[in-house]
This record gives sequence, C-alpha cells and structure tokens, in this order.
Amino acid sequence: MLSSVNRRLTARFVFIIGLLFMFLGSAFLLGSLAGISRISVLLAFLCVIVGSGCAVLAIKRNKRSLYLFFAAFFILVGFFLLLSALRIIPVSFSEAWPLISVFSGLALFPAGWHRYGRFRNHYVVPSIAFVLLGCVLLIFSFNIVPFSFTQFMVNWWPLLIVLAGLILVLVSLSTKNNSDDINRRDSKK
Repeated sequence: MLSSVNRRLTARFVFIIGLLFMFLGSAFLLGSLAGISRISVLLAFLCVIVGSGCAVLAIKRNKRSLYLFFAAFFILVGFFLLLSALRIIPVSFSEAWPLISVFSGLALFPAGWHRYGRFRNHYVVPSIAFVLLGCVLLIFSFNIVPFSFTQFMVNWWPLLIVLAGLILVLVSLSTKNNSDDINRRDSKK
C-alpha cells in the first residue's frame, strides 16, 4: 500500500518537473530567436505556468471558480506577453496595459459559468464592466482620440455617474429576478 502511494507521488513530481522543463526549454528556445528578449519570453511562460497551476488547483480543490478565474487571467496575460515578445502583436505592454482590465473581465466568464452552471448577472455585469473599462482605456492608451483622458474626465465625468447608476439598476434587477425565482420554487413545494 505504501509503495502505491509513493509511486503516485513520484509520478506527480515527475509530471510537474517534466512540464517545467518543457516550458522553460520552449521559453529559452524562443528567446534565442532573432533578438527576442529571453526575460520577456520567460515572464510570459511563467504567467502561463501559473495559470496552468491554477487550472490544476481548480480541478483538485473546492474553490474552483476562484482558481478558474486566476487560471484564465494568467493564461491570457501569458499569451499576450508571449505574442508581444515575439512581435506578432506589435504593441508593448506599456501601451497595452489596459488589457489587464479586459483580461480580468474575460476571466470572470468561465469562473461564473463554472460556479453556477450558467451565466448569472453576478458575474456577467462586472465582466462586461471590466471589458468596457479596458476598451475605453485602450482608446486613450493608443491615442485613437485627439484628446487626453484628463480632458475626457473633466468634460464627461457625469457619464461615470450615469454608468454607475446603470450598473446598480442591472444588479438590483437581477437580484429581484433571482429572489422571485426562489419564491416561486418555494411556493411550488
């Protein structure tokens, strides 16, 4: 019995070390190509490894939606950093930093789906808000509009109050609908 437990632990350890060697070897191989920074590629692979580790924890642990969020987030960030380091996406992270907000919003979708088995407003509304916030900040980061973010905030700050009110209305409506569904189910019993 003890030897089967030792075999499983050894197999897991060898599996993890093998994955680590695969990722590090790939990172250094890609980093040695035509002037690509090894550190940026290594950072990208480390993000992917952390995301993969969170995915494994999502499978093994009870708080799966939390680990799924971090898994999706780190994998998205890692792939973006890798594509940026390989110059497939010709944008530096200093210009595309608002993508962190977009990635956070996108990572909430699988976490919410896993937790409830369907899309719920508790996750969808913040997800959309994070994605929209990131897209708005990207517009200013890439200088698509002819004015700065500061000028926008000085002139359009009431729009933030309107958007906050809209989000609160959507959240309250979803809470009301959910409580109505619960009351109907309880009355049928």
